[in-house]
Amino acid sequence: MSGLAVLIPIALLLGLSGLCAFFWSIRSGQFEDLDGAAVRILIDEDDE
Repeated sequence: MSGLAVLIPIALLLGLSGLCAFFWSIRSGQFEDLDGAAVRILIDEDDE
């Protein structure tokens, strides 16, 4: 029973920190251009 008293707050803390990191990444614009990297790999940048 004492193990649950330690593990439940740790699990809640990890879940809350993951949720905060997700909302921070949305607010900072990490998910704005999802297709840009897929298209950028096809562009040939040889200047020869």
